[in-house]
Amino acid sequence: MSDLLTIVSVMFIVAGPFLLLANRYDIPAVPLLILAGIVAGRFFEEQGLVLELARYGVALLVFSFGVGIQLDSLRTVLADSELAALGQIGVVGALGTGFGVVVGLPPVEAALFGIAAALSSTIVATALLQREIWMDLVHGRLAESINFVQDLFAVGVLLIISAEAFAADPIATQLGYGLVLFAAAVAINRYLFDALGRLAGGSDELMIIGAVSLLVVFIGAAEVFGVSIAVGAFAAGLAIRHEPGTHLGLFNGVESLKDFFVAIFFVTVGALVVVPFVDAGTAESINKLLLAGGLVVLAGLVKPAVTIAILMYKGYEARTATLTGATSDQVSEFALIIAIEAFLLGLLTQITLDAVVLAAVVTMVTSSLTQRHDEAIYRWLSKRGLLPSRHGKVDSMSDVPDDISDHIVVVGYGHTGKPVVAACEELDVPYVVIENDPARHDAVQRECDAYIFGDAMDQYTWEKANVTDAALVMSMVDFEPVSQRLLSFDLEADLVLRAGDEQTALRLLDAGATYVSVPDLLASEELIGRVRAVLEGETTPAELRAEQRERLK
Repeated sequence: MSDLLTIVSVMFIVAGPFLLLANRYDIPAVPLLILAGIVAGRFFEEQGLVLELARYGVALLVFSFGVGIQLDSLRTVLADSELAALGQIGVVGALGTGFGVVVGLPPVEAALFGIAAALSSTIVATALLQREIWMDLVHGRLAESINFVQDLFAVGVLLIISAEAFAADPIATQLGYGLVLFAAAVAINRYLFDALGRLAGGSDELMIIGAVSLLVVFIGAAEVFGVSIAVGAFAAGLAIRHEPGTHLGLFNGVESLKDFFVAIFFVTVGALVVVPFVDAGTAESINKLLLAGGLVVLAGLVKPAVTIAILMYKGYEARTATLTGATSDQVSEFALIIAIEAFLLGLLTQITLDAVVLAAVVTMVTSSLTQRHDEAIYRWLSKRGLLPSRHGKVDSMSDVPDDISDHIVVVGYGHTGKPVVAACEELDVPYVVIENDPARHDAVQRECDAYIFGDAMDQYTWEKANVTDAALVMSMVDFEPVSQRLLSFDLEADLVLRAGDEQTALRLLDAGATYVSVPDLLASEELIGRVRAVLEGETTPAELRAEQRERLK
């Protein structure tokens, strides 16, 4: 235990300056954390302890993934995500397995190598797509759902590996243990967890202690069953999983723990890197470079291409498909835990483990860079005709009159979009709603006369909305690229946009916007007006409270 604490202490001491550098110069933290791990790893002689730390670090991260799963959001794109995830596993996994066989790996090791190529990182995708997922953008939902399907597949692989013998009876036994853990998680989630919350009496601290206790119980059960602790941790996360708005204190606490273990994970991965150039020219070094290079190509290039092709086949616009594909260009943390477990069981050689770790480091670093430039990558591919035009998904999910004109285009059907639509209907003004969140499809279809489900950054969406004949365009989306896209059209219609701060609002006004809504500013102005009305005797506190209750309802 003291040795593990020493390793963790050294990791954080080394990582501190790198994180300060990332914060100072707005550099992605992932590459610098990995670099810190590479530096820290030079101080560790015992690889076994680092591998053990990696196992527990990934398990705790997997727990946080389970906690954060929002099934209501995932269901809206799950069918398409299943196809994309299985396509990645089938196509990229087969290519990776074939490559492994060609370079001389035994069949089992080659299959594990193929799995490493096929799985994408939930950590990296979630960290890089926080804004997209928070804003319910469709490519954020797709990426999140693809990762969820792949994580379930990875859990199955871990259960099979834990059987140690590749025969029907031991594999069936391990899969049975996995089903027991997940059945227990579902039962606790459905019947017990809310009751535990009531017993805690609203105490966030007691809820967090209860969640950690459940995690310990599930990990202990996994150890007893002889399956990977990552399987137990994932089941524990599912046991306390709830939709947004419930147990906020607990989930904020889990989120803080996740941030801590994300840092541990990336530093640990860096510490596991064995640079093959030290023994350059040896057969072992050449094989390691060959395997790592093949894995980088498969994960970083082939897998995104497969994802883009599948999503475009399903009718998604080229931009949505490309941005989703760009989130899959790395080796997964689940691939690492599978490789570590397989290595400890003797199913994987040191050379292949080192190659998987090296490829994971390279692709996680490059992924953080490609994510920053995904729009530029999309434009580059589009200009060269590499992305055929597909609008089947938009057409099938939209309903707008072909001859609509002198109308209002409303971008976003959220809290601010709904009152605008209600006002349009009250004034009998024609309108078109543009929405990109599949979770809102049923509500928009039920409540709106004309709507388009498409990407506000895509030209076809605006052509379908007949924006050139619109009288007014109102964007309810606090996303500057969408606002800048609208300003680039040089429309005759007035533009009402939204911004999160005054500086952005000023930039948009200077660029030609008619009006820019800043919600925090509007809210403060309204609050001041309400307080003034009470102070001046125009209304009473009781009347103010009653009025707000009615407005909230």
